[in-house]
Amino acid sequence: MGSSRWKIAVAVLFAVECSLLSVEADEHEHTYTDKEEVVLWMNTVGPYHNRQETYKYFSLPFCVGTKKTISHYHETLGEALQGVELEFSGLNIKFKDEVMQNSYCDIELDKPKRDAFVYAINNHYWYQMYIDDLPIWGIVGEADENGEDHYLWTYKKLEIGFNGNRIVDVNLTSEGKVKLVPNTRIAMSYSVKWKKSDVKFEDRFDKYLDPSFFQHRIHWFSIFNSFMMVIFLVGLVSMILMRTLRKDYARYSKEEEMDDMDRDLGDEYGWKQVHGDVFRPSSHPMLFSSLIGSGCQIFSVSFIVIIVAMIEDLYTERGSMLSTAIFVYAATSPVNGYFGGSLYAKQGGRRWIKQMFIGAFLIPAMVCGTAFFINFIAMYYHASRAIPFGTMVAVCCICFFVILPLNLVGTILGRNLSGQPNFPCRVNAVPRPIPEKKWFMEPAVIVCLGGILPFGSIFIEMYFIFTSFWAYKIYYVYGFMMLVLVILCIVTVCVTIVCTYFLLNAEDYRWQWTSFLSAASTAVYVYMYSFYYYFFKTKMYGLFQTSFYFGYMAVFSTALGIMCGAVGYVGTSAFVRKIYTNVKID
Repeated sequence: MGSSRWKIAVAVLFAVECSLLSVEADEHEHTYTDKEEVVLWMNTVGPYHNRQETYKYFSLPFCVGTKKTISHYHETLGEALQGVELEFSGLNIKFKDEVMQNSYCDIELDKPKRDAFVYAINNHYWYQMYIDDLPIWGIVGEADENGEDHYLWTYKKLEIGFNGNRIVDVNLTSEGKVKLVPNTRIAMSYSVKWKKSDVKFEDRFDKYLDPSFFQHRIHWFSIFNSFMMVIFLVGLVSMILMRTLRKDYARYSKEEEMDDMDRDLGDEYGWKQVHGDVFRPSSHPMLFSSLIGSGCQIFSVSFIVIIVAMIEDLYTERGSMLSTAIFVYAATSPVNGYFGGSLYAKQGGRRWIKQMFIGAFLIPAMVCGTAFFINFIAMYYHASRAIPFGTMVAVCCICFFVILPLNLVGTILGRNLSGQPNFPCRVNAVPRPIPEKKWFMEPAVIVCLGGILPFGSIFIEMYFIFTSFWAYKIYYVYGFMMLVLVILCIVTVCVTIVCTYFLLNAEDYRWQWTSFLSAASTAVYVYMYSFYYYFFKTKMYGLFQTSFYFGYMAVFSTALGIMCGAVGYVGTSAFVRKIYTNVKID
């Protein structure tokens, strides 16, 4: 019975992947013979300042060429989720076959069509096309200085570069400016010129990159500055903790040599006094262990995807980065189950199946909930970002038939391999009362201050990442991103260890949630920075783009916070275990 269920799950997954990945089109081989058809796909059109507010190209009253329509199927899940809506232009283009200026259709410009074009021109609408997976951008039209007369670009002048039997370069020049006058006929035309190019096929996307932006001296300086911060912070933390802990160990050893009377008269204080409570289970252990498991999985996904992006040029294929992230997230589900399940078992949790479900669906529910909410707005706007029903079903199948079973495997392994509570100190039956302390030693204050340094180490990189996603830049410097990820983890661990040491020294043993939240508070500062970026670095407007921006920035910030919290907790847990292992406890 068990094997048959696994066979059914594998069959469903195979069917889903086949439906998402299968497509038959000559252009995907990227090789052509003379006179072979070259397809010009029309993708989307939308306001220039709102990159994510896109609509089908033919939602504007453009006309279609006379050639027979070709259907396009979404090649990947990422392409479908990103709102790629390829429609055949109807233009007759053949490999190495030049076309002189030729009219392919006429627009009967009545008043509603003119109003649609005027609205698009006033809002700086641009459109995107593809030839052999190479993107091309063009502007719909322009208005005069007074904004009274509006003009439509009617002539698409294509210049295509080829190297051997491959297309390596495409350029579009918009000409034929025609004034929009109601009840007139506008002829749309195109031409195709082929030229030989020395650009290698592997380097054809280099023209879309912007080295002057991403490899600017500020970017290098920010990495160097963060790296020096890491060296200084690690050195400072090591020096303080080594000197302080050495004094603590000496003081505790001296106390061990005293008799009971001297020990009672002595001034006992410090982290040793809470040895009977420091390994007490955290409050809300089910939620806590689920967050730690999810954070470890997010870290694994980030690390693997960055490595893949460094090896493969994922920006050369539409939706490949998102598809890779989804695949890696599903494949790393055992990491979530292992760390979450083992931690929950160590803390004495008994409802492990419920914990497994919470851990498995915590991140997918957050992402899908936000996406479906924004999807309703996209459907209201008739935007191309509206997720098709079939794609929703595919995502749900991945969650139930891939992520959940793999999470179950990880949970079982975690509970059986490392689920025993092998703490170096026994846990007292009665919790120790927490003494009063100064206001700046309270957990709430530590949590608020804990995220400042980690955010300071990444906020410059956040600007480049935001610009590549919300503006028109292609992010390709994943080596920088890997360095920033390593720096972020080191800074986070150092900060949470120092915060935890001060908290334990104040005889407050509530370090689990404090270490997690102090590291996770980095997300709050990132989300606050996103407000600054929105109002001062972009010109976005409208309900759809604003909800899209702040909705997905909330998802990104939350995921980043959960990852930082898990990293901070894992590092702090190793530190706490180490210091209590090395001190003699009665």
